[in-house]
This record gives sequence, C-alpha cells and structure tokens, in this order.
Amino acid sequence: MPVPTPDPINLGLRDRVVLVTGGVRGVGAGISEVFAGQGAVVVTCARRLVDGLPYEFRSCDVRDPAAVGGLIDAIMETHGRLDVVINNAGGSPYALAADASPRFHQKVIELNLLGMLYVSLAANAVMQRQSGGSIVSVSSVSGRRPSPGTAAYGAAKAGVDSLTSTLAVEWAPKVRVNAVVAGMVATEQSELYYGDSDSQAAVAGTVPMGRLANPAEIGWAAAFLASDLASYISGATLPVHGSGEPPAFLSVSAANKKQNR
Repeated sequence: MPVPTPDPINLGLRDRVVLVTGGVRGVGAGISEVFAGQGAVVVTCARRLVDGLPYEFRSCDVRDPAAVGGLIDAIMETHGRLDVVINNAGGSPYALAADASPRFHQKVIELNLLGMLYVSLAANAVMQRQSGGSIVSVSSVSGRRPSPGTAAYGAAKAGVDSLTSTLAVEWAPKVRVNAVVAGMVATEQSELYYGDSDSQAAVAGTVPMGRLANPAEIGWAAAFLASDLASYISGATLPVHGSGEPPAFLSVSAANKKQNR
C-alpha cells in the first residue's frame, strides 16, 4: 500500500531551533527532514558523525550527563536559544531477557530512558530561562504490550511514558512535554527487526492500516506536538501505530470470522 504524501502545511516552526537526538538515520532522519522542511534550524546529534548530513551535527552520547550538558551549552552559544527538543535516540538489539547480561540491560535502559531524561533536564533548564519550549519524546508501543526479545527496551519506553506525564506537570506552564508512541516503522534497518521483504510484508499485514509507518509520519506527529497548534497539549502520549496490533484471539475467534464473511 503506498504511503500518502501530505500537502505542504505551515506549522509555524520557521527559524525555531530544534534538537533531534539520534536524528541522522531511521526514524530520526525522518523527523529531522520534517522540521527542516518547515524552515526550522535543525541540530542533530549521535555518537558518530554521518557523512553528507544537511543539518548541523554535534557528537554526543546522551547516556553521559556531562556530554549532554556540553551539547546544550554549544547550541546556546551558537544559536542563543533552544525552542524544541525531540528525544529520539534509542533502540535495542534483539536478545531474550534471560540470555542477555546485566550490563546489556543496563546499557539499553541508559540509552532509552536515562538519556531522554538527561537531555530533557538540560533543555528544561534553558527553556525555563527563555520564553519557554517544547519537549517531545519518541516512545514505543513496546512500552504498552509484551516486548519479547527487547524486555529492557520495552520497560524503558514505559518509563518514558511515565516521565512524560510527570515532567509536564513539574515544568508547566513554560515547557510542554509530550510523547509520540510509535508503532512499527519501515527504515533502512527494517531487515534487522522484521526480516526479509517477505517477512516485512507479513508483519505489515498484522497492522490494521496494512503497512508499516514511514519515518516522516512519526516526524509530522512530533512536529505538530512541538508547534503552537498544540499549545494546550502537554503530558500527552500520542499513539502513531496504524491502529496498533489486533488481539491475537481475533485470528482464531469463530465469532470474528463470522462477522467478517
């Protein structure tokens, strides 16, 4: 099924200074592209530089609070303000919980939960001193359902949802804090998560919308939440998952099969 291309829309983000962590590939690249298309000043960060980026890049390991502080300081020195933060850095290799080491689990939680917290804390400190700001974190459906093979990742994303609602209360009214709860997304690394093309098609078939998301679709949701159009939205977790994953019992339910004849 083809992915729709939305008509251009002005979300009022021109010249806003936007930090997208992990914004160099996959979902993060889609988010960066959407904000850049809106005329925002996009700053991306990752641990390693990716050649040919059209955006300002700064190296940073978000698991290191000192490095995060240096990143925010550098943005302020260069641009004088920070309007939007998109906490996108994250991910996890597949590993069954009992087979992975304690160090593995620790690293996954540091990246997907503590990294988001460290970036949010540093951003809030400067946003509270200016006219305000918006923080949007990329969460996951893995935090809302069993996540076999990525147990620590799912637990971390559940923590992101909880932190989103808490920080929104603590940092209001100047800073809005929200999250996009992403479903399955087609990226250049889809094969690592969903298998070959036939397997990916089968996985897409489990989604009511009949396909995986495009990274830009996560970007549009994040851009909306970051914009003034969402000025009264804070503490929200917005699912972007194509209606999610139907309960497994429906596939074997005689009643469901009868209704769909």
